[in-house]
Amino acid sequence: MHKSLVILLLLSGFLLANHGQASPAPTNSSPLPLGSDGNWMLVFHDDFEADELDTDKWTTCYWWDDNGCTNGSTNEQQWYLPDNVFIRDGVLILQAREELVKASDGNVYEYTSGIVTTGNSEWKEHVPPRFAFQYGYTEMKAIIPAGQGLWTTFWLLPVNYDADPEFDVMEALGQNPTSYYTTVHWENENEEDRQYHLTHTVPDLSQDWHVYGMEWREDAIIWYLDGKQIASYTEMENLKLFDMYLLLNLAVGGEWAGDPGGQAEFPAEFQIDYVSVWQRPGQN
Repeated sequence: MHKSLVILLLLSGFLLANHGQASPAPTNSSPLPLGSDGNWMLVFHDDFEADELDTDKWTTCYWWDDNGCTNGSTNEQQWYLPDNVFIRDGVLILQAREELVKASDGNVYEYTSGIVTTGNSEWKEHVPPRFAFQYGYTEMKAIIPAGQGLWTTFWLLPVNYDADPEFDVMEALGQNPTSYYTTVHWENENEEDRQYHLTHTVPDLSQDWHVYGMEWREDAIIWYLDGKQIASYTEMENLKLFDMYLLLNLAVGGEWAGDPGGQAEFPAEFQIDYVSVWQRPGQN
């Protein structure tokens, strides 16, 4: 990022406005991660004040985009489409809808929804993603949707197109919006899946704005909710080291979230006020 752009963003102060009927969560009114101090440099920021999604920063599918996409490994029931991603009053909306779509993979899906990532929209071995980083602090202010079978996620994946390691800044299930989950996934030397997974009991995350943060350091991964540390992981020797890119999505159904079964109300919306990443001087 050009130095002049960094300075401009820092001076802006992130004038974050409250949206909708919810009262404001603790907002990030300074150019520092909420709940953290010290010397930070902003390296990525989007407050979604433009009329349309910035496609220089975001794509609306996984790297296997083929006129839409889904995550078949978890048996999710939605097909991600760009029409389900839009900006309304300075807020990014990922909208899940109950609608039939015959997808390019040959399957028929009962739901559509939205995803954004800072990765690539296709396999490009020698082309860098839109944005990726190694070590730093990432933060999102958002409201999640409530409802059976809705699965909200803010996470990171490596730029080598592999599935491990995976860092989950937050995951939440709509049928239980007073819990959210922080997780690190990796493979051991025998290529067996391992994870460090914690459940946090919190106020109803669908009723108000909250700020979700994660600091990735050489010696630890530390999670924050509204500026307060809630968890940490320190066995960093388990993890292969890659640059990581950002993903935000609203899934429907799947092995973990379960079938909506007519109990969720559609359309359902994952609302994001801003996404930011900072790094310490000297970090990659």
